[in-house]
Amino acid sequence: MLSEFIRGFGVTLKHMVRKPVTIQYPEKKKDYAARYHGRHQLNRYADGIEKCIGCELCAWACPADAIYVQGADNTPDARFSPGERYAIDYQINYLRCIFCGLCIEACPTRALTMTQEDEVTSTTRESMIFTKEMLLAPVVAGVKPAPHTDAEVTARGEEYYGGFAFTTPLASAQAAEGQAGVSGPASLGTEPPPAGVGPSLPTTRETDQAATALNAEPAPFAPEARSEDIVPEEIKHDE
Repeated sequence: MLSEFIRGFGVTLKHMVRKPVTIQYPEKKKDYAARYHGRHQLNRYADGIEKCIGCELCAWACPADAIYVQGADNTPDARFSPGERYAIDYQINYLRCIFCGLCIEACPTRALTMTQEDEVTSTTRESMIFTKEMLLAPVVAGVKPAPHTDAEVTARGEEYYGGFAFTTPLASAQAAEGQAGVSGPASLGTEPPPAGVGPSLPTTRETDQAATALNAEPAPFAPEARSEDIVPEEIKHDE
């Protein structure tokens, strides 16, 4: 009996001399991993333009139906994102969110990411629905927040997607000024794609030949002779 008491109190004494693992929250906070799935954030480009293009892929990918996105068209005088559209309304219901991260995997522009912040609790249901203003990343000092004009974006010469994929602001600005004949890459100061780059369209002759082949009547079916259908010569002679 005495040995059991000594063994039990030994466990207690051993933990009394160990370094405590309890964190005095909220004065001290735990350091999370770099890829920790915390509160979401809508990111911006360095010039203040929003990365979200209002495609709603994050909402479609969410298994808990926690994201609501409403898109709107950019205009030459009010541009929020590099694409044709932007998110005029963006909401995440953290009463439904399971922090799985599927929404950030579906985002094509890396507009939606997850931070290390985990303080999303509240006392009311309404305050658990985070709006676009609550999710947007803060603007760097000295940078103008969206919306910008197409003229401002054109003057900066930014290529948000790189390569031959030029930005839409220039196309909308040209349409507004009646200069739709000017190509986007040339106005960006880059050369258009060289001849022969990209898929080639079929000629009229090739198209007619393909249509003729599709409309032609199929050849009559001729079954091939099987090995069991071939009668040996000696059997024929006996018959």
